Parts: sequence; structure tokens; C-alpha cells
Amino acid sequence: MPVPTLTPDLIARFSAITGEKYALTASDAVAPFLVETRGLFHGTTPLVLRPGSVGEVSDILKLATETGTAIVPQGGNTGHVAGQIPREGATDVVLSLTRLNRIRDVDPIGNVIVADAGCVLADIQKAAEAVDRLFPLSLGSEGTCQIGGNLSSNAGGTAVLAYGNARQLCLGLEVVLPTGEVWDGLRRLKKDNTGYDLRDLFIGAEGTLGVITGAVLKLAPRPAGHEVAFAGLRSVADALALFDLAARRCGPALTGFELMPRIGIDFTMRHIPSVRDPLQTRHDWYALIDVSTSDSAETARRMIEALLAEAIEGDLAQDAVIAASGEQRRALWHMRESMSLAQKPEGGSIKHDVSVPVSSIPAFMAEADAAVVAMIPDARICAFGHMGDGNIHYNISQPVGADKQAFLDRWREVNAVVHGIVRKFGGSISAEHGIGQLKRDELADVRPAIEIDLMHRIKRAFDPAGIMNPGKVLRAES
Repeated sequence: MPVPTLTPDLIARFSAITGEKYALTASDAVAPFLVETRGLFHGTTPLVLRPGSVGEVSDILKLATETGTAIVPQGGNTGHVAGQIPREGATDVVLSLTRLNRIRDVDPIGNVIVADAGCVLADIQKAAEAVDRLFPLSLGSEGTCQIGGNLSSNAGGTAVLAYGNARQLCLGLEVVLPTGEVWDGLRRLKKDNTGYDLRDLFIGAEGTLGVITGAVLKLAPRPAGHEVAFAGLRSVADALALFDLAARRCGPALTGFELMPRIGIDFTMRHIPSVRDPLQTRHDWYALIDVSTSDSAETARRMIEALLAEAIEGDLAQDAVIAASGEQRRALWHMRESMSLAQKPEGGSIKHDVSVPVSSIPAFMAEADAAVVAMIPDARICAFGHMGDGNIHYNISQPVGADKQAFLDRWREVNAVVHGIVRKFGGSISAEHGIGQLKRDELADVRPAIEIDLMHRIKRAFDPAGIMNPGKVLRAES
């Protein structure tokens, strides 16, 4: 088990691995590593290490296992469930991957890119674009999040409908195990049936089994045609019907289908600079539709025009607009990606990252809305998300004028009700953000006992000393 304190001598031994310049101990230097984006969790640490090589990561973990020192891997610190935050009151050492930020190789013929875990997602996207390829993982935090964290949390984002989660975009990994051993699994093969798929154990493990230091990522051809439309709708049921129509008419060219409520549009217009309402009249719900084609821009344009014409004629959409330029396409996506940020100035927000079967979204939303309003009559429900893959960010802003802390104090109570409805529809309490500290205790209550037991067995096998990100994902075994 982790030792209760870190002596000055032990801190010096760790610091010698990275060099004192990259071993942070001053309170102002470590502060940015100790709080997550929502401010719900604040950790403590006597030491932040910023290794500059895989060898240094290996030496750090070897020493940590030898001394029983808890290690918390951290990427861009953009996670929403505090999986990257050290425990409060503990002496966990934060291992920041920021300096491991090299693009190792780009192979456009093989459609792969090999990158260090600390590479910022946007930089990987740019490296792919430079060879006329697309790395399709796209998140609102892509300017700061790192690919190691994306893989450790199995991030989703806006392109899952067409390209899959981070797991589906990774061919191979390089991982430093808690013992300091380095597993070189940087394979570029799409077919490899040689035993257990170790890669998938580390993807989504949130740093509890080892430290991802490198990855082989899949690239895709850049679309020749790309169109984005914004449609005004009456209801979530109409949005589902429109999605079904889009999936049938566009097939694999449908690369995104996002659901947004009017209140979310109002929030973004109120608090996000340069955001404007794309339509002249107000609607209760909106769909953002993204279409990409491989042959030509003309094909994409005809496809989305035909889709919207049929939707309006069939009374599924009341109004719609197609982006006239790349700038307008980016503006429409910026509105959607800013929706969570726009809730912050509105006060406290109780958030849920859930998924349900796509066909169950209208029924889930109706039942959840009724339950939340019964609990908090003036709550402002701002539910939006990736309708195409069933992932809804079911967020609830505090009533106007309410006490923020009193509202946030009901987080667990509201979660329990909403997650109960999610489970009723056969859904998941975590669609893309992970478990971390926020949902650790609930995970043990919602998954079958055999699944939790198997997870503990895997954890013990990989990390018998219990040093890797303790207190995250799994409860401590009694």
C-alpha cells in the first residue's frame, strides 16, 4: 500500500530522475495540477514530476513500486470525473506527461500516426492534415487535452457516429507497467490475432494499470465534400425521426448528428462571444447534422439539400440552414461545443454523461425531465449531446436566484434519480467521461458483482503494489 508520507530523501530520489527543473514542489507550481475543470475535486501532492522520456517514466514507476509511492498519471487535466486528480489529504505523486509530446512518425500510405502520449490532440490533427489525412477524434478540449488521456479515458467526442471512440482509433500502445517494465505494443496491424488484446485493457483504464507513453493511431482520408446543417425541430421525437431519415439517406456519409435544446442556444448566445442564432425563429429543439463524402463537394451538397428538403416536406424540421463556408461550419460546431462552458455563468450545474439506446432517447428524456422537475421545480434542464450514438449530456442548471452550493449539494441525490432512469432503459452512467473519483462508488453499485471482481483481479495482476492511481475507478478492497 502507498506510504503515508514522502520524506525529503524520497522526494530527492524521485527528483533526481527528471532533474530538479522538472520536479515541482512549490505550492504555486503544483496548484494547476490539483483541481479538475469543474472545481468539484481538489487534491494535494508534495511533488509533480514531468519526465522527458519513456526511460524516466520507467525509473519513476520502478522506484514507486519499490517504495509504495502512489502515482497519479495526468495529461492535459481536462477530465470531468477527477481521474487525473490526486487524492485530497494524501501524498500521491502527480506524473505529468506534458513533456512527452513528440510526433514519432506519420505514415499516410499505411494511414497511421505514431505519437507520444503527451501530444495535444489538436497537434495530432494538424500532423494528419499536413499529409492530407484526418485524425477524426474531435473534442471541445482538443486544444489542451492529450492523446494519452484521451486513450486512458476512451474519449468519445463528436465523430463517434462515423469513426468510433478512442479505442476504435488506436492500433497499438506503448505502456510503462507499475514495475517499470516497458511493454512495446506499437503495432500498426489491423489484423493481429495473437493472444489476449492487452491494448484494450489499458484503453479506458484511467491510469490504474500502467502509464500509456505512446500510441499508434488510425488516420482516415480527408473528405472531399463536407457540409453542416442546422435544423429547428419541435421535439426530441422529431429529432430521432430526422436522425433515422439522415442515416437512411446518407449512410456512412453521416458523420455527426447532435441534439441541442433552446435553452442551450440561449446560454451560448448569452455567454460565448460571436455566437449568433443561425435561424430567424425560435424552436424548442435543434439538430446539427454533419455530412462528409469522399468523392466530391457536389455530392455532399446534393445529399444534405435533399435530406433537408425531405425533412421539411415531411414536417420533421420546421426550418434549416446549411453552412455556406468553412467559417460557418466551424461557427455551428463552436456553438455546440461551447454549450457546456456556457452553463458555468448560469450558476451551479449538475451534470450527467449518460448513454441509452438511440431509440430510447425521447422516452428517457421525458421521464428524466419529469423526475428532475418534481425534485427541483424551477431547475433548468440543458440536455444535449451526440444523439447519433445515444450519448446525452443531461445537465441541469440551478434555478435562477437559487443558492449555488445548496443546489450542488444535491448532486448525488439528483444523480441517483437520473442514473436510475438510465439503467431502466438499459443505458450507462458513463458514456465517454470515465469513472474517476466522481462515479467510483456508484460503479460498484450498478455493475454486476462478477464484473467488479474481475476488474479487481486485473488490477491486482498488473499492480500488486497498488501504486497506480489509487482511489480511481475501483473502491479499495476490504
